Amino acid sequence: MSKFLKEWKRSHNCGELRRDDVGATVVLMGWVQNYRDHGGCIFVDLRDRYGLTQVKFDPAVAEALLAEADRLRPEWVIAVRGQVVDRGSNENQNLPTGAIEVEATELDIFNPSKTPPFPISDRADANENLRLKYRYLDLRRPALQEKLVLRHKAAQLTRSYLSDHGFLELETPILSKSTPEGARDYLVPSRVHPGQFYALPQSPQTFKQIFMVAGYDRYFQICRCFRDEDLRADRQPEFTQIDLEMSFVGPDDIFDIVGGLVKKLWRECIGVEIGEIPVLTYQESMDRFGIDRPDMRFGLELKDVGDIVANADFQVFRRALESGGYVKAINGKGAAALSRAEIDRLAEVCTRYGAKGMAWVKVQDDGWQGPAAKYFDDATKSALSTRLDAAPGDLLCFVADGFKVCHDALANLRLAMGRKLGLIDDAAWRWTWVTDFPLFEEESDNGRYYSKHHPFTSPNPEDLHLLTSDPNKVRSVAYDLVVNGVELGGGSIRIHDQQVQKQIFSLLGLTADEAEAKFGFLLEALSFGTPPHGGLALGMDRLVMMLAGTDAIREVIAFPKTQKAADLMTGSPSPVELPQLDELHIRTLRQSSEELE
Repeated sequence: MSKFLKEWKRSHNCGELRRDDVGATVVLMGWVQNYRDHGGCIFVDLRDRYGLTQVKFDPAVAEALLAEADRLRPEWVIAVRGQVVDRGSNENQNLPTGAIEVEATELDIFNPSKTPPFPISDRADANENLRLKYRYLDLRRPALQEKLVLRHKAAQLTRSYLSDHGFLELETPILSKSTPEGARDYLVPSRVHPGQFYALPQSPQTFKQIFMVAGYDRYFQICRCFRDEDLRADRQPEFTQIDLEMSFVGPDDIFDIVGGLVKKLWRECIGVEIGEIPVLTYQESMDRFGIDRPDMRFGLELKDVGDIVANADFQVFRRALESGGYVKAINGKGAAALSRAEIDRLAEVCTRYGAKGMAWVKVQDDGWQGPAAKYFDDATKSALSTRLDAAPGDLLCFVADGFKVCHDALANLRLAMGRKLGLIDDAAWRWTWVTDFPLFEEESDNGRYYSKHHPFTSPNPEDLHLLTSDPNKVRSVAYDLVVNGVELGGGSIRIHDQQVQKQIFSLLGLTADEAEAKFGFLLEALSFGTPPHGGLALGMDRLVMMLAGTDAIREVIAFPKTQKAADLMTGSPSPVELPQLDELHIRTLRQSSEELE
């Protein structure tokens, strides 16, 4: 039985001791990382979240301990008491504690361990599903612990910064009302209201607006949000965002506050200074990069060449232009050296995003070569060379299609070429605000409109008259913060006028009764003297992912789900007993079919 409660008290952690501590008697506690028997002396690397210290069991110092120490194996939890000694010429310069070791005089085994299913090491190459099943072991790995410590630091800096700028940290409900916000809700059945449901919040959007109605002026919250949507590598069904809202502000006020926050986080977490963050309109971003979250660390910008090739004898180009589409191109500087197989793989990127193909030519000293070269006469070649800044050695790539397909294909081709040509500086940070988004997505086949951001986003006041005549041309007062091609957060100035909000709901296909049923509480609140207000939410998980220098969002979340929204450690989601379903007045389809049988 361990003597822990009566006789042991930790004096130092396992990352703390240095040469200045030589001669001191210390007590360390932690997990056995490694065990080594070196001809009579046993060495153990003892680990906790602070670091690692070598412990020596020497029979000349404490012979009685040797048999007990010989039992130790990786992940056993122990305590040792001993004297700090200098390792002299045996110093391990790869460890902060490498100049010393602890000569053990006492040992207590708190808890042995089964052999772990994978080594607790940053070098362990274990399958991710196995690591998620044994997440409590995976979380012992130093690299993962460092990421979660970084997350803690980012959260504390955020709270301090926003509090210093007059924000109040206020909470909003987790059990709320199901409202259409773009993704499916997670629903929670009510036991006391049979047949009725709460929804887990996709965001605190309506509640933070109500805080502004209530006069709280500056709100923030590091909050959990839930969306039942198909997952990608950088998405989780439950996620965390830094949520804020301000009254009597315009976009520049939001930019100042949020820009100051990310500058503080990057400076204090990873020692990187961020300068002024430029502003790019949505239209300019699409024109130049084909995407509204541009990676601006490299060039390869898109150029519209529709006017130049309109008369070329190339039916693919002509059909696209005649149907109101686009012909755009990228100049891969120096990429003419790529093989045909390499170019074909780039073309596959375009077809993956809906394009029918990619036309290309190599610009060589002796002329243009490639499948598309024959369609361009000398005047067209000259005009394209000027527009695309083409020179011998370049590879010109063309896509012709409608707005979405053309830009999706070329945006992803640009990224693929940037990686292929080694143009992306992984150490660089390029930030931008993207503004002036369309208020609505393109009109669907059924004549409905969909919000580009969400239905509470304010139209640009200059475009209000277009709401009745041409809604597709209405710009919003919305903005995204983008770094290195990743959307870190987004927000907008909100609608504070009840009549405008009703008009937007109507355009989104909600009848007056439906709007009242889903958002009556907000519409009513807007009638009681609502100030102009706006806000933004930063994705905490993505933010920490970028600070940590990883592209795996699950690495910065303590207990993440798989891409099928499963928790392999706890085995959720899982069935529940029939009596529990009965209490909630729920009958599953499986139960119903079994009853019919």
